[in-house]
Amino acid sequence: MRLSDFFLISLQSLKRRRLRSWLTVIGIFIGIVAIVTLISLGQGLEAVIVGQFSLAGVDVIVVQAKGTSFGAPGTGVIKPLTQKNLDAIQRISEVEYAVGRIVKTGLVEFNDRIEVRFIGSLSESAKENELLNLEAEKGRLLKGSDRGKVTVGHELMNKDLFGKPVQIGSTLIIKEEKFEVVGILKKKGSFITDTTILMSEEDIKRIFEEENFNAVAVKVKQGIDIGEAKTSIDKVMRKERDVKIGEEDFSVETNENAVKNLKSTLFAVQLFVYIIAAISIIVGGIGIMNTMYTSVLERTKDIGIMKAIGAKNSTIFTLFFIESGLIGTVGGVAGIIIGVGVAKGLAFIGRTVLDTNLISAHIQPWLLIGALVFSFVVGTISGLLPARKASKMPPVEALRE
Repeated sequence: MRLSDFFLISLQSLKRRRLRSWLTVIGIFIGIVAIVTLISLGQGLEAVIVGQFSLAGVDVIVVQAKGTSFGAPGTGVIKPLTQKNLDAIQRISEVEYAVGRIVKTGLVEFNDRIEVRFIGSLSESAKENELLNLEAEKGRLLKGSDRGKVTVGHELMNKDLFGKPVQIGSTLIIKEEKFEVVGILKKKGSFITDTTILMSEEDIKRIFEEENFNAVAVKVKQGIDIGEAKTSIDKVMRKERDVKIGEEDFSVETNENAVKNLKSTLFAVQLFVYIIAAISIIVGGIGIMNTMYTSVLERTKDIGIMKAIGAKNSTIFTLFFIESGLIGTVGGVAGIIIGVGVAKGLAFIGRTVLDTNLISAHIQPWLLIGALVFSFVVGTISGLLPARKASKMPPVEALRE
């Protein structure tokens, strides 16, 4: 028999037992839907969050004081970073420049509405514009010498935030002081950059009565190994803050390390999802095995007739083997189609309801191909024992049955 004949006979058999076949397919279908949906949403979340950490490039090091944080990064620490710490870092030979960052949360009033926003400092050198690759969509970037002026993230143009969009020339009231908007930043896809407000370091120190820094961003000189620069910063900071190795009250992180740690955490969460989906598919595989065993019992006489007219054991085995594989494949195809739709739909609903770009579905080709292959493999493996039982059945006993 040709391979196409095996497929044709298998399809006819599945049609005759339509209800049972579809009930069996559901087991595989649910598992594949779970895999495609959850992994797609997980991949989308990972891509967006990792993108937040990758905006500043791989040659940037971030120094923060350790402690309890209840707001912006570096807040609530026992021993914050000082101007003296910043000056010491700037003197390191591997460092091109370093800037202290002050990030506060504050009430921002506009159009008689008040919202809580992150407010970040811009140093006199305005190097933050370069570090974060900031560009102005409207107006201009903030200068270090600007006073009483701010630039705002792209999301503040959303009219739903304050009832009307923030524009160039708009006046924001922060800590009872008026600030003129001189620039609106291009959308970066970062929930931090796109929603924050930038003002000069002098202004933020004055209105928030703050002298210390939440973090220090360090740009490493071109051609210098990032690991060597990190080691030098660690050494200098231990000396500055009078702490021993292992007792550091600060952290020195590269973007590369931050991304690596984030990916590791996200993978642990996704692994849990994979296990749940795998259990569902295994249950579906058991359902296929049960259906195929029932099919063997129901078609005992047919098997006897086929053997009586010369069908080989291998022919009987192949017939049942392909039939079980088809059940798995049909479940896989249906699961992939529905899974993609569910993932896209949930992502759209999440973005609409929560008003955030963090939720997205990334449908990777390897995921679809892998899900289809996996469902086929589960189907064929589940059919091995029933197919073997059918092929070993003695023709005389089969006919008697």
